[in-house]
Amino acid sequence: MFKVKATVIDILGDEEKYPCHFNYKIGDEIIWTGAEFKGRICPAILSVLSQKVQNLYTAGPRYIEPGYYHPFWYASVSTYDPSLKKYDGIGFKPVLKTIEDPQYSMSKLRPANSFKWPPHPERTVAKDITLMCPDLRAAVLLKLEAFDLADDGDSVTYFRRNMCLLDRVMPKPGIGVASKIKEFTKKEKEEIYPPLSPMLVNLIVEDLELLGYLKIEDGKATVSKKGEVKVEAFKKGLSAEEREALNI
Repeated sequence: MFKVKATVIDILGDEEKYPCHFNYKIGDEIIWTGAEFKGRICPAILSVLSQKVQNLYTAGPRYIEPGYYHPFWYASVSTYDPSLKKYDGIGFKPVLKTIEDPQYSMSKLRPANSFKWPPHPERTVAKDITLMCPDLRAAVLLKLEAFDLADDGDSVTYFRRNMCLLDRVMPKPGIGVASKIKEFTKKEKEEIYPPLSPMLVNLIVEDLELLGYLKIEDGKATVSKKGEVKVEAFKKGLSAEEREALNI
């Protein structure tokens, strides 16, 4: 599970004429910890924000919204020409140029780099997870991202397993991925929740690699510098009793 951050990255509407009544400013952040939101949440975005946060909390950096896969982002704009129906089945004529509209035109609300000619050379359109306020006069735009492991609420049990795994791998850089579960005793594997199994270890490893805490090369694991810092910070937050219990 992952922590999620939503950041105000732009205000696309005319802010002088139609200021945001929630007073959002570029750079404002909302954080989901795994148990609570931290930051100011406008009621107008609450329902959509919650759904997107849920998706990122579960899938982390792997999550991509379906709109990313549409090919039409990389097509030109068009005009209607019935004489061309015999070619495309509908009757559109390509307009092989990028249309530049006025600053506050509705077309400015489309995803960045879409409908350009020639097309944008990289597949970036709708790749970021974004949310736009439904009040299009201000059109506050937020970007969401899974930026760390969730360590609050019921996520804390899995977070501890993540940290303990990093701690066991750290002294043995290049250890085989399949061998990592052997670093735990039978008690540590089966008497602490969640019980460790090869499947659960694989899922933990995937999450750690996604966030750059663990590097996997040719089936061998090494803790990154970022991972080392994370483990040490985790240890400092534990009581003596907890460190003894976790053998960390």
